[in-house]
Amino acid sequence: MTEDTEARVIRDVVSVRLPAASAYLSVLRTATAGLAARLDFTLDEIEDLRIAVDEACAMLLNEAVPGTDLTAEFELTGHEMQVRVEVATVGSSAPKRDDFAWMVLTALADDVDAVTDSPDRMAIVLRKRRGAARPA
Repeated sequence: MTEDTEARVIRDVVSVRLPAASAYLSVLRTATAGLAARLDFTLDEIEDLRIAVDEACAMLLNEAVPGTDLTAEFELTGHEMQVRVEVATVGSSAPKRDDFAWMVLTALADDVDAVTDSPDRMAIVLRKRRGAARPA
């Protein structure tokens, strides 16, 4: 991509903050679908993203401090969406990368990473590109 083309790429950032409770995850799933549709993702890609975000949030809610917030930041760039979901934790380590939930995440998103920038915060970052081929 040339510098001129990069300058014209749409980049939007949408942040959502909601209580760290499973009752509010439907709001995040709806936001995910709406933003993915804005980037012209296919119905299958939108559903993959909805499930991946839901799975990432479920993993984080198990570690979240009760009464705190879950934050989600959606970055839309050209043909890609990056989603970072984050919660406050008490002495938790990174999510387990060998359990079923992590396998689901890696199957549905193009890139997945767990981030623990500090001992009391945990985040999962996933990326999905429109039209990206899935591994067989």
